[in-house]
Amino acid sequence: MKKLIFILIITILGLSSCKKDVLPVVVAPVVVAPTVDELARDYLYTQMNLYYLWYNLMPVVVKTDYKTPYELLKAMEYKTLDRWSFIQTYNEYLAQSQGSFVGHGISMGLDPANQVRIVEIYNNSPLYLKGVRRGWIVKKLNGTDLAPIFTAQDGAAYNQLIGPSQANITNTFLFQTPAGKDSTIASTKAAFTLNTVILADTLNLKSGITGHLVFDQFIPPSNLELQTAFAYFSQNNIKDLIVDLRYNGGGDLSVLQNMASYVAGSSKFNTNFLTLTFNDKNLAANQSFPFVSVPAPLSISKLIVITTRGTASASEDFINGLKPSLDVKTIGDTTNGKPVGMNGFKYKTDYMFWPITFNVVNSAGFGDFYKGIAPEKYVPDDFTRDWNDRNEACLKESIYYLEHGAVSARGLYVAKKPSAIFSEKPEKNNNAYIIQK
Repeated sequence: MKKLIFILIITILGLSSCKKDVLPVVVAPVVVAPTVDELARDYLYTQMNLYYLWYNLMPVVVKTDYKTPYELLKAMEYKTLDRWSFIQTYNEYLAQSQGSFVGHGISMGLDPANQVRIVEIYNNSPLYLKGVRRGWIVKKLNGTDLAPIFTAQDGAAYNQLIGPSQANITNTFLFQTPAGKDSTIASTKAAFTLNTVILADTLNLKSGITGHLVFDQFIPPSNLELQTAFAYFSQNNIKDLIVDLRYNGGGDLSVLQNMASYVAGSSKFNTNFLTLTFNDKNLAANQSFPFVSVPAPLSISKLIVITTRGTASASEDFINGLKPSLDVKTIGDTTNGKPVGMNGFKYKTDYMFWPITFNVVNSAGFGDFYKGIAPEKYVPDDFTRDWNDRNEACLKESIYYLEHGAVSARGLYVAKKPSAIFSEKPEKNNNAYIIQK
């Protein structure tokens, strides 16, 4: 036994001594390439520290603790004020900015009688082409009663029932028409371009001919629609204007500038409309936006704007920016309260990042409306009626104001939390876009 142990020890020592003559083997570390999300996250981190309006108030974070830019943005937001910074895929951004859409082209809401109704419908949508209009009652979708889903504000159940935003998906609606008759309509989702001017008509009032514009969102294709609408208003020599922005969540600042210029009129050409102020790292970017030359500027006495909690950003800047130049009144509900805007930062063809980057003030230096712009009178969003129905609550009150110079005394409405409105359309961008970096 002792001999065996001795031999084993000698053998080990011998092997050990041989190692001195063998070159060491170096194993290269495995390099894992960063993912697209990690690279996008790093890019977002840099932009937030440079351009975010509240960069000096952001929470301190370690970017590598987060796998995606979505997670990082939520961690970096200055939550005391920021309710709006968001991220899109680049394809989502392209589709939205061009007005591209796939679906039935509707949104639905619950009325005070707990009936589900069409709240908004686009002119090129499959259901509009079959005669469906705002205010129609939707009793069932694919055989399911919708009222309990809306009462519970169950978005997941609604999305599952109506299905994804893909072409060739067919849903069956049981409507009740304004005449009180049931109508079953099968509708197949399709791709189409949204119209942003929902309605442009005139009203013959005691106070004179009044223009009536229902406008959905500020996107580049809107410019041609607005040109047509305001040419119509100009031809009809309107004295006053009612602009319905109740579901308008904002959009492109250049489109806003054009629309405000139509309303302000030629006498305001080249005077200041809005001023943008950036953080102290980007003071050179501060700039003013004047009223610009447009083909058919108006000359009006009064502007009434119909608003809800969904009226945001560029829509609020439309109101605030015109107040120093015009007699502007709002009817409906208090607006969203977003006196700030954002730049778009493109990351390759993968993402668009939209962090808050600037304050917006009017020519009088005012822009502090984080609590929203309160109306002259609170009036409920009456989607039991179509846009041009003079008995629709908000339109009726707007007409009353123009004809009497004050709001009506009867039927005072106490503001309350609005019921859920479900839409196929992705959440509107509550932004004013200006630069893509």
